[in-house]
Amino acid sequence: MDVAAALDRLAPQLSPSATGAVNARRLSGGASLETWAFDLSDGTPLILRRRPDAALPRETALPLASEAALIRAAEAVGAPTPTVLKVCTPDDQLGEAYVMRRLEGETLGRRITRDEAFAAVRPGLARRCGEVLAQIHAAPTTNLPPLAISDARGELERYEGIYRDLDARRPILEAAFRWLKATAPPPPERPVLIHGDFRNGNLMIHPEQGLVGVLDWELAHLGDPAEDLGWICVNSWRFGAWRKPVGGFGDYAELLAGHGGDISLERVQFWQALGSLKWAVMCLMMYQSFATGADRSIERAMIGRRTSEAEIDLVTLMEGAT
Repeated sequence: MDVAAALDRLAPQLSPSATGAVNARRLSGGASLETWAFDLSDGTPLILRRRPDAALPRETALPLASEAALIRAAEAVGAPTPTVLKVCTPDDQLGEAYVMRRLEGETLGRRITRDEAFAAVRPGLARRCGEVLAQIHAAPTTNLPPLAISDARGELERYEGIYRDLDARRPILEAAFRWLKATAPPPPERPVLIHGDFRNGNLMIHPEQGLVGVLDWELAHLGDPAEDLGWICVNSWRFGAWRKPVGGFGDYAELLAGHGGDISLERVQFWQALGSLKWAVMCLMMYQSFATGADRSIERAMIGRRTSEAEIDLVTLMEGAT
């Protein structure tokens, strides 16, 4: 498929002053999704997110039309998101796709936690993350596309099932499953919209404006708001700045205050621990795909080795809870 030519034809639908598209370049890719940056002839910077016709969606990933609808729902309640301009149809010849405005900023977590360019905005990022999550969690759920509903025990059961199927025998993970089962909180009274992957690395950070966009909504669902708050605190998303539990740039108190002080630290730290356990299982899955030859990319093998990092985090959390 000639994506650049299809974008050129689509341009007049995206802006009345555009006659074509230029500078189309693929930013990232994988087995199922592609991201393209391009500019309209009138200078408008845009992003195309697409799933090629031949690619099968991941079991847990939303259809891209649903993802676009959730971004619009979050924008409607004030959360910073890239504005979706168009959900593509078969006539657009781009496969399953949508187009959104391109934001200016940085998504690489290590740069956000370390580079001097972000020193001025880092102190306020944790509180701002709490504020943005409060906006997302307040989004009306009545008009959202169909979404799965999860809670703590459901997530534990799902990931333990995956772990057992892998036939892995990891003593720390066995202990973590028992510990989290014994301490799992009850489901929330009202499930809310959960981003599902709200973390440093999926946030667009501008060196002067701070958090300007929440990206990658493919794992969104309904559930416990503490899940999002706990996920950004997982040590794997601190990029070496481990002393700052929120994304490597802030503290728990700032995050919780930004959310409105309505969720306990204990509940957030449960979901943080569950997040570390989930990431450990995901790493095992990636190693398994490499070891069996299903995916021989070196990236799979490298991520698979990070299981031990998550196990260290789990030991620290379990020891701290005793």
